[in-house]
Amino acid sequence: MSAVVSVEGVAVRLGGRLVLRDVDLDVARGELVGLIGPNGAGKTTLLRTLLGLLSPMRGTVTIAGRRARAGAIPIGYVPQRHEFAWEFPISVEQVVMTGLTGKLGLLRRPGVAEWRAVDEALERVRIADLRTRPVGELSGGQRQRVAVARALAPQPAALLLDEPFTGLDMPTQDLLSELFASLAREGRAVLMTTHDIAGAIHGCDRLALLDRTIVAAGSPQRLARDAGLWMRTFGVGERSPLLRILKAAA
Repeated sequence: MSAVVSVEGVAVRLGGRLVLRDVDLDVARGELVGLIGPNGAGKTTLLRTLLGLLSPMRGTVTIAGRRARAGAIPIGYVPQRHEFAWEFPISVEQVVMTGLTGKLGLLRRPGVAEWRAVDEALERVRIADLRTRPVGELSGGQRQRVAVARALAPQPAALLLDEPFTGLDMPTQDLLSELFASLAREGRAVLMTTHDIAGAIHGCDRLALLDRTIVAAGSPQRLARDAGLWMRTFGVGERSPLLRILKAAA
């Protein structure tokens, strides 16, 4: 499988602190990869670097064979929910349309093709019936589906998800998990940060353990059997509940 997302020897410094060092990671077309690590490990920083919002001090980042640069390549991105201004007076379909701003520019009005893309994205996340509702009236799960639809509207080759399940009920988690898996099966490269270790082991094609650098990457089943990798990544001991989760999920 060819790599859509490619990170080679990347180091990122923020505020004088080395947040990422010597990161190597590929995500192939048709692959769902779970990026797992403790708070402060650099997961969100890596996603922002892939988006071209941060520039590495060393190394290269390419998306679909092109250097990562903000707005240059359509990448679907679902940020953590607190990063979106949900109180803004705008409808669901208008939020999803903002996902096409990179293609339209700021002055061009959306046409038939753009509205069709919005319709398809809303159908994929099963909220087409809410298209005219103000986003401020939506539940947490509905808002997350809006964010996913916005990321899907430009039909990106790569989809980046930053903790997409946080605060969601189980039916919404199941719906989104199946959606992300199906998007990968259709040929997209999907990279997801998550704290849901059991869900990642069962739902991802591959896992990457990150603690400022990639500690290990491989099949969920292989990594789940190596407790030492997780102890090293998370800085926990042999009695950590994390290891019981791994044992139950393996």
